[in-house]
Amino acid sequence: MEMSEQFWQASIKELKKGYIEEQDHFACLLCGTHTEKGVIYPHHDSLYDAEKYMKIHIQESHQSVFDYLLKMDRKLTGITEHQKRLLQLFYLGKNDKEIQTELEIGSSSTIRHHRFALKEKERQARNFLAMMELLREKDQYAPQFTPVHPTATMVDDRYNVTKTEKTKIIDKFFPDGVGNGLHNFPPKEKQRMIILGEIAKQLDAEHRYSEKEFNESLKQYYHDYVKIRRYLIEYGFISRKPDGSEYWLRKNTKE
Repeated sequence: MEMSEQFWQASIKELKKGYIEEQDHFACLLCGTHTEKGVIYPHHDSLYDAEKYMKIHIQESHQSVFDYLLKMDRKLTGITEHQKRLLQLFYLGKNDKEIQTELEIGSSSTIRHHRFALKEKERQARNFLAMMELLREKDQYAPQFTPVHPTATMVDDRYNVTKTEKTKIIDKFFPDGVGNGLHNFPPKEKQRMIILGEIAKQLDAEHRYSEKEFNESLKQYYHDYVKIRRYLIEYGFISRKPDGSEYWLRKNTKE
């Protein structure tokens, strides 16, 4: 199961932790990093088991699950930039007066109003989640949609693709397998999103590529590697340095 699917299928309890437990390892829901059970991991002159080391990984690589979620696209969270800022300050333990001063808005009562509005949004979200859980048990005709990758830069109709459609798209554009490259570049946005996701899966998540190295890696999938590179960045699969000297697979929403 790919990382984005694990992210979206995780329970609230798992998502709050930021990782899931599998039979022989723990997997980070935010970037896919694994820690193997039975392995002892050294860190700053101390030794940690797999689960404890996963917690350290989340703290050091993502700061916190809260921060990771807060940086996700608005269409994935449903909250505005102003609400994100308020939530961040609430999370940091700021009181209403401190927040009012820092944001230079209204008064302390204005901040209390925002707190109330967010609590109301929480109640609505909880009720909606319960309804969707109940619906899932009854709606036998609901299609299985392809999960949105958490580092997506924009969430729109490009992601309105079922798992059946995804398989057909992959078979159409990679008839000889992903490793043998594209016969032609997909003309439609939905097709591009699927194809680029498959190419991104082939890249080494732990490696930072030089520009030349990255271009060579992409050439095996399509002759116009510049086009592939551009869309990988546009769709949020890849990040690069401003001068284009290094490229890497995105693990964080803030990369």
